[in-house]
This record gives sequence, C-alpha cells and structure tokens, in this order.
Amino acid sequence: MLQPLSGATRLFPIIGDPIRYVESPVRFTRTLAARGHDGICIPMQIPEGDLGVVMAGLTATPNVDGLLVTMPHKHAALGYCATSSDRAGLLGSVSVLRRNADRIWHGDMLDGLAFVKAQEDHGARVPGARALLIGAGGAGGAIAMALIEAGIRELIVHDVDQARAATLIGLLSDRLHARVTAGPPDPTGCDLVFNATPMGMRYGDRLPVDPALLTASMFVGDVIAGHGTTH
Repeated sequence: MLQPLSGATRLFPIIGDPIRYVESPVRFTRTLAARGHDGICIPMQIPEGDLGVVMAGLTATPNVDGLLVTMPHKHAALGYCATSSDRAGLLGSVSVLRRNADRIWHGDMLDGLAFVKAQEDHGARVPGARALLIGAGGAGGAIAMALIEAGIRELIVHDVDQARAATLIGLLSDRLHARVTAGPPDPTGCDLVFNATPMGMRYGDRLPVDPALLTASMFVGDVIAGHGTTH
C-alpha cells in the first residue's frame, strides 16, 4: 500500500520519450515506501529537443531529489551533471541523477548492472559464457561493461551503426577480461542473447535476431518493457 502524498513528499521524476511503457514509477515508489521514505517517482514525457528547459526547471525545484533517465536522453543528460561516476564518464551517458550536498547533479549509469542482475535472477549464467549483444548505444554499452565485470568469456557486439559498435569496443579495450568483437546478429553458438535496441518499442518492429537461429539452450534477454513477456 502506497503512503499518502503530502507537501513534504520528495520527487523523483523519470524522463523520456516515449514514457508510457516505463515500470519505474510503481516499482521505485513502492521501494521508497517500504524503506519509510516519503517520495514518489513520476513519469514525465520529455521530447528530445525540450530537455534543456525541463532540466532548468527540475534543477530549480528544491523538492526534486533525483531523476531517472531513459531514451532518448541518456547521453545528453550527462551534460547537466557537475560530477559523475567513472562508469558514466567512460560511457558518456547516465541513467540516474541525484543531488549532491550543494544541490548540483551527480550522474551514474546503472542500466548494465540492473540488467545483468535481472538476467541472473531469472537463471542466466554469465561467468564463462559466450554472448551476443544487439545494440551498442547507451543501454548496450552499459550492459557490455557489466557483462565483462560479471565474467563473460566472449562478447559479440552488433549494431546497425558499425562505427558505434567499434567505438564501444574501443572504450572497453582497457577493461577487457574477455574477447569482445563486432559481428553479425547471428546467435549461433552463443549461450546468451541480449537485445539492447529500441526494436520492440513499436508494434510491427522486426525482431533483432532471426528466431529460427535461437535454440532451447540459449538464454534470451530484452531491455524492452511494457509489451508482455519476451519468449
């Protein structure tokens, strides 16, 4: 049961476009209530070109203590952070912002950590595995880093923008404890297959991989929410 709102309630908006499919408002608000914190996560649909004016307003609003950031603002939102984690700085994107003691913003990128934990909670075995990752954008980069940190043996990265995939692999070159290469969207021989693209946000989108190439031994994960269970 969510606690009643009051004038003392702290705000944690989630900003993105589209925003209708995000599940954070309910889950985050429930977590705040369970921990006895008077706060609420509210969805805000912010078109890409309006981020600046919205950030100015949120920054000037004293009872906004933090922000969750989703597409298409993950890269641009880093520019509003006075401080950031090493992970966010390396990837050039953020998924969460919190207030520092002096009320300026600190950014971090938690998408990869959260995604990998969710996959492992549902049975994925990451250490020593061979994985195909579709998408090398903000979420894909964070997932790639988290997979490496979790002990992946081999990671194949595919993006329709080959330069973006190459850039991600270059960024991770100093952290490689695994074999990371660019490749086609072919899951053959992989233990894990992950979609980190927007494909699936709109009905009628094509699938990120040919389902005929998937086998029962593969674990498939998807970043898309709000469209039912990935099968």
